[in-house]
Amino acid sequence: MTGDPLWTFACEFYGRPGIAEACLALQDEAGADVPLLLYLIWCARTGRPVDAAAIAGADDRIASWRVQVIAPLRAIRRAMRSELLPGQSTQAHRERIKAAELEAERLALAALSAAAPEPVCAADSGTDVLALYAAHLGRPWPDAPLRVLRAALGTG
Repeated sequence: MTGDPLWTFACEFYGRPGIAEACLALQDEAGADVPLLLYLIWCARTGRPVDAAAIAGADDRIASWRVQVIAPLRAIRRAMRSELLPGQSTQAHRERIKAAELEAERLALAALSAAAPEPVCAADSGTDVLALYAAHLGRPWPDAPLRVLRAALGTG
């Protein structure tokens, strides 16, 4: 779909066992934005500096897109899980909405990638981007998905 290294990383990381479920749990239970979360993990893994200001800047960069495009597409796709038009198959349309949502998330990642800082060191396992992002959101994160992500990152 693209040669962007962030997109490549996001697809590979998200596809690992348990990661998608952990990311979606953080999205649904703690208000995390999955593209931003994947971006922050990528930054840490590629030696790009991440601190509270960097998280706030990245969040601001895609906030309008998330609110005006991604969230409505997600809401439509989720609403279409149930049979809203009795006797009518809407699965193919739901799949198109899902594809549009995925493309919108890819575009958010592309915007983040374009503004990402240059790597300054080797992969940074010392910066706890998960804790920094949770602090940015101002709420604690559920333990189970956090454990899954930390295990995948080798930090917990």
